[in-house]
Amino acid sequence: MINKSIKLLMLMSFLGCAVFAQKKEKTILSNTDLVKLDFNELAQKKALLEKDKNLQPAYKELIKNAEDLLGYKPVSVMEKKEYPPSGTKHDYMSIGPYWWSDPTKADGLPYIRKDGEVNPEVKSYPDKNNMPKLCENVYTLGLAYYFSGNEKYAAHAAKLMQVWFLDTATRMNPNVNFGQAIKGITTGRAEGIIDTRQFIFALDGVQLIKNSKAWTTANDKALKSWFTQYLNWLNTSKIGLDELNAKNNHGVWFDAQAIAIADYLADKKEVKNIIERATNRLDVQMNNAGLFPMELERTTSLHYSVFILNAFNIVAQIAEKNGVDFYHLQTKSGKSFQKGFDAILPFISQKEKWTYQEIKPFHFSDAFALLLRGKSKMNCSECDEAIKKAAEQKNVELLLSNLL
Repeated sequence: MINKSIKLLMLMSFLGCAVFAQKKEKTILSNTDLVKLDFNELAQKKALLEKDKNLQPAYKELIKNAEDLLGYKPVSVMEKKEYPPSGTKHDYMSIGPYWWSDPTKADGLPYIRKDGEVNPEVKSYPDKNNMPKLCENVYTLGLAYYFSGNEKYAAHAAKLMQVWFLDTATRMNPNVNFGQAIKGITTGRAEGIIDTRQFIFALDGVQLIKNSKAWTTANDKALKSWFTQYLNWLNTSKIGLDELNAKNNHGVWFDAQAIAIADYLADKKEVKNIIERATNRLDVQMNNAGLFPMELERTTSLHYSVFILNAFNIVAQIAEKNGVDFYHLQTKSGKSFQKGFDAILPFISQKEKWTYQEIKPFHFSDAFALLLRGKSKMNCSECDEAIKKAAEQKNVELLLSNLL
């Protein structure tokens, strides 16, 4: 999560880039602030880069971030100390974040749930931290290569991908059989699949470096094979099917990453199927007010109400790339992404106070992706001001130019 000492850079804003945050000593990219890339609009920005001086501060900040990341060493699933139940560290493993040792039991088992309260024990399983950070860094390095043409950024991004996904000694097996385990209850569950949503952004990073010397035909073929296997696991395993059938944000995030993978694999039929499935989820999960009852039940209900829309936002971006305007389509009962955005806007723009339960402070930067797309896709006239207000509240300097 972004903290108060960070300078926030809104790079390429609604024309298809990401929200970057920087500390002096290292680069941090918020998990929920990512905006999936629109490569056509990104190309337009690249063409303007040398001519438009207003783009230079953002570009220089990006290169500075990428330079810092050249010191980021490759990570892999082999770094964890504990072995998954399979007996191989090549299998990804994490534990459920909201599950805690039962103080009434001598051994603490089985664990008990405390919704919204993260057990620090999750840090003992580094896959959960290493994987999203790796994906975010590949994304940043890919952007730096795309705009600068400097091969060193592509080379480092390629190395990070090779170690996590491709090298036989360190590669992750294409499954999440042991994601979000709960001690004393289960060795892995469907909810663990949400851990891998950051694959969406790693794939964008790969697309950015695909024309570099560092990303070879062999690399691309091997990664496509890995994601073909992973998508098959998502669609056929018991854990995958359980998550596919989830009725809350988990089901939508399943669709978001599945459609990103299918799009990367150029599987048009699967992309179409997922768009239809996500449309049905929108119809069923949203109420007539444009909110999501299952997310409203959470102890951090504003966070989850934004979180589910962030997932639909990614589906909408890929659907648009494939000729479907998901932002404005209406379901059979009159639901739409636009309706959901309009319902949440008064709260993420801080014009109205959220009245449902929120046991932790809401980080308004979590809504940046929605605000950016609201401006570009839904003619949101107040989104600029909402972005500025969120940045000011966190005591950060928002670098504004004609990008916003």
